[in-house]
Amino acid sequence: MFKEIIKEIDYCGDKLILKTGKIARQANGSVLAQLGKTQVLSVVSINPEPKPDITFLPLSVHYREMAFAGGKIPGGFTKREGKPSDKEILTSRLIDRSIRPLFSDGYFNEIQVISTVLSYDPDHSPDVVALISAFAALATSGLDLGEVLGAARVGLIDDEFILNPSAEQRQNSKLDLVLAATDSSITMVESESAELSNEVILKGIEFGHKSIISVINLIKALQEAAAKDKIAMNYATVSHVEADIKEAFFDKIKEALKNSAKQDRDEASKKVYAEVTEALSEKHSTNFIYLAYENVKAEIVRSLILKDKRLDGRHCEEIRRIECEVGLLHKTHGSALFTRGETQALAVTTLGSSQDEQWVENLDSDTKEHFLLHYIFPPYSVNETSSPKAAGRREIGHGRLAWKAINPVLPTKDSFPYTIRSVSEITSSNGSTSMATVCGVSLSLMDAGVPLKNPVAGIAMGLVKEEKEFKILSDIMADEDFLGDMDFKVAGTKDGITALQMDIKIKGIDEGLMEQALNQARKGINHILSIMNKAISGHREDVSPYAPTIKMIKILKDKIKEVLGAGGKVIKEICETTGAKIKVFEDGNVEVAGPTLAAAQKAIDWVLALGTEPEIGSVYDAEVIKLLEIGAIVKFNGNKESLLHINDLPTSVKEKFNQVFFIGNKVQVKFIGYDSKKRYKINLKHDENIEPAQNNEHVNKNNERNNNERKARPERKKNNEESNQVVSQRKYFN
Repeated sequence: MFKEIIKEIDYCGDKLILKTGKIARQANGSVLAQLGKTQVLSVVSINPEPKPDITFLPLSVHYREMAFAGGKIPGGFTKREGKPSDKEILTSRLIDRSIRPLFSDGYFNEIQVISTVLSYDPDHSPDVVALISAFAALATSGLDLGEVLGAARVGLIDDEFILNPSAEQRQNSKLDLVLAATDSSITMVESESAELSNEVILKGIEFGHKSIISVINLIKALQEAAAKDKIAMNYATVSHVEADIKEAFFDKIKEALKNSAKQDRDEASKKVYAEVTEALSEKHSTNFIYLAYENVKAEIVRSLILKDKRLDGRHCEEIRRIECEVGLLHKTHGSALFTRGETQALAVTTLGSSQDEQWVENLDSDTKEHFLLHYIFPPYSVNETSSPKAAGRREIGHGRLAWKAINPVLPTKDSFPYTIRSVSEITSSNGSTSMATVCGVSLSLMDAGVPLKNPVAGIAMGLVKEEKEFKILSDIMADEDFLGDMDFKVAGTKDGITALQMDIKIKGIDEGLMEQALNQARKGINHILSIMNKAISGHREDVSPYAPTIKMIKILKDKIKEVLGAGGKVIKEICETTGAKIKVFEDGNVEVAGPTLAAAQKAIDWVLALGTEPEIGSVYDAEVIKLLEIGAIVKFNGNKESLLHINDLPTSVKEKFNQVFFIGNKVQVKFIGYDSKKRYKINLKHDENIEPAQNNEHVNKNNERNNNERKARPERKKNNEESNQVVSQRKYFN
């Protein structure tokens, strides 16, 4: 029934298997990729007719992780997979950004790629398998893209590059780099690294690229064996429209682009475009006019750049003017305003307790994140009036890239026990907002007192390439991003690179060009850091007075129950009384977060009193809770009780016993050890200045209470004897 075609190679110490012809046979392309026990099905569907009236490639990519792949049932009320998680969105973007450069301008047929994780093996990351399966499905779909892609993840452990490290290995890796490439060039890079040098990063990319070749050859073998009829790829050509625009409006467009300010340039360009549309709308369709107009703009801008003349007058390595300000918001825990040219990010950091951590449920793990970074792009940042919406793919992607840039320099949870949330709101946009977010968040974290290892800065690099001639641009603007060939984002500290992300529009770039871009980016990062350091060069010594006070303490594991109390009664009382938030861990560590230092200390003292043993020789405040003929029972160091024997009291205190000891009175005791039955032994802290209670009411009540207790004792004894007799008779009854 099935004509299944299978190709495989040895890869990463396991078998990489590609299968087609059995599942999803009605789609244009369908490949089940397997590495170890991880299996991902990727399916490509192509609309045979171009989508009318559009001006962009209608490509959509959807990566899904099914809970059953990891032997799980989804949480929540519906018990089924819901909206895509951040990880699914980020992986979808990895696939999309890798394959988009293969399509030439003017292809308007809708293409959909759906990659579904069907089986998950922790030793083999599903995102890399999804990339490979998607590339293979595209290669077997009948589309003639001219190139075949492969993908790999690269780690660095003990200065050795590791191909496709397992989830466990990635915990100890200094590098997490994912790249996609053809035989000769790289189309996509994304990485997080522990302040690595340019040289190490480039060697990692080279290592990954070489490893990808075997994957590309495997996909080519599958493509040859499972060849489908070629789909005619009809590209819309607008050269005839461009000719009409150039003939009548070339000089006007060039003049409009001379405005160095973005708003002025956009306004002037819109006016010229309106004239072009009015003049040519009867002869050409609106979408073709738009495409041709943008092509003419690109031609003008690119020719200027190749002559080292950018739209705002800068030379290729020059960075726009930068302004940095910290502490501008009074009640927040940390704030910063980072402005670079017409791009501006308002970054705010908030500190919380471990109870504010975000629970993240994925196939590979269920974890809690204590560092959250959220990127917001409101419409007013580009002077638009559209309705604000929930974070989309772009916002999630930009936020995660900034997270990767900052994460390597954060303190450990043990040394800084706060949950950290940073929000970057883009208040003005003209290119490189994700890198402005990196700079702004770094500043706001230091303003909040977070002890970063080093400040982090980011820069977006661009490229204009015509044949063998090219220019690499530092700190690109929106127009240079839109009309250029590359958006290469680089973030790092003075010591090395922490994050990379490369998107390109041409078929790919080689390692040599990437090396030049990285070296130029390093100069830019150093320049930006020097300006940031003038605003704040290191973290503040103390966190904001508006931030909670958080301290970690240790109690005995066998005392945890006493701290919690039955049904959490004790710890609830501590929290309600002090206003603190308390979290007790199984190993005896306790996190105490108080709204003020005093509140936190009160809760800490209370918890330590319940969860630790008293120290021999230490003096504690105690409260009289019971009176006996032989002395007084007192409670000290939390809920610990002990007898102060009357014979152990100083003579001066014995003589005024009733005046000093009454229920509720406070005294000080010294802990001296344990008796043979492991009971606490204490002495009254000797103080010659102990005076009888001045209020005779206390003395009278005390004497009355003592007399009543003495009178009650014989009767209590009699009652106990009767009770014992009743108990002894019970064994004779059924």
